[in-house]
Amino acid sequence: MSGKRNVRRLFGTDGIRGLANKDLTPELAFMVGFAVVKVLTQDSPNPRILIGRDTRCSGEMLEAALSAGIASAGGVAELMGIVPTPAVALLTRESEVDAGVVISASHNPAEDNGIKIFHSSGFKLPDSMEVEIERTVEDFQKYGGKRPHGPKVGRIVSNGKALDRYVELLLERSGIDLSGLKLVLDCAHGAVFQAGPRIFESCGAQVKSFFDQPDGYNINAGCGSTHPERIAELVVREGADLGLSFDGDADRVIAVDEKGGLINGDVIMALCANDLKERGLLKENSVVATVMSNKGFHLSMRQRGIKVYVTQVGDRYVLEELLKRDLNMGGEQSGHVIFLDLSPSGDGLITSLQLCKAWKNMGGRISEVAGIVENFPQVLLNVRVVNKELLDRSEALAKKIKEAEEALGEEGRVLIRPSGTEPLVRVMVEARSADEAERIARDLASIVSREFN
Repeated sequence: MSGKRNVRRLFGTDGIRGLANKDLTPELAFMVGFAVVKVLTQDSPNPRILIGRDTRCSGEMLEAALSAGIASAGGVAELMGIVPTPAVALLTRESEVDAGVVISASHNPAEDNGIKIFHSSGFKLPDSMEVEIERTVEDFQKYGGKRPHGPKVGRIVSNGKALDRYVELLLERSGIDLSGLKLVLDCAHGAVFQAGPRIFESCGAQVKSFFDQPDGYNINAGCGSTHPERIAELVVREGADLGLSFDGDADRVIAVDEKGGLINGDVIMALCANDLKERGLLKENSVVATVMSNKGFHLSMRQRGIKVYVTQVGDRYVLEELLKRDLNMGGEQSGHVIFLDLSPSGDGLITSLQLCKAWKNMGGRISEVAGIVENFPQVLLNVRVVNKELLDRSEALAKKIKEAEEALGEEGRVLIRPSGTEPLVRVMVEARSADEAERIARDLASIVSREFN
């Protein structure tokens, strides 16, 4: 046998994810909590770790196990209750605690859950720290006789004012008056159901909230940012000026105009980047986007003298590029946008407030100002597969992709990639014609389904 260590890979592109109580068990959560203290707080005698969660029924179970693991390692687990993921990131930095942890599976269905860990800076962990946590979990048994006892045992305490502090910080940093505007919110039965209405009402807007009655099982169920058709219907029905649809943990947002027209992350980024540039606040007149951003977005930014740097999909890669180039804004077409001057992570509420500010500064109806981006028709198909890790090995798929790219030429593009959080392969095609994009995407999707199942 080889003596090489076989480290189990727990972390995906967005923390640890899995089916709650099957893949992500209380036992695993306990070990992760223990490992967080051991790896991240070695120099702190009484490490404090913030813990927030979304509205999933499994959240309380995993919170209890994770907190017990932290206390078992000598740390103090400070429970924030149900709060948006970006609230944990922001308060981890602002409170100068040792780490922050969120129990959430974001836009995934209710039966899934996840654990996302933030460094004391409020940023997500670098790969090296994730590997150390994995190693500590793998070697958990060796710590059996080395746990603290007596007065060195940790504690589990409640922080009942965390949500209030988060709302207070966002209102301080937004500086916007929304009086006279009628907004409709889709809260996805998720973590934003309290903070969202409070913030926009405090800014003076007339707010009507939907999907704001979480029961532990209905998070993201036919609502939220992955179902923008729901908020589109509601905006038109209610005669609102703008609709905002969040995902389960509120780190992203998709908007719709007063006519029910979609305002995705590309359009939100374009509006906000242009506004920041006009006010002299966009560093280096540059933004960061991912390979998923539409050609129309790139064209709009070029016309306005804004340079776009491109990364692979995932907010962690957007953040890495922002830090590397000392820029202050970037994001994804999904509505996950980072404003580094305001928060260390993507925040759907901050993004919404910045969108409203850009809109007000430009004037007119939101449908008019959203015309800043002329989107190329884009089709995105999610294909459920068994062996997504074999994606690069299919000659049949590679041949079909080459044929599609030759047919599209400069008038479109193809992007096929595995999901970082689900057993899916995402097939995206852009073309000048919606029919052509649809046809090519379906051809490619059929090959993906055949080759990887």
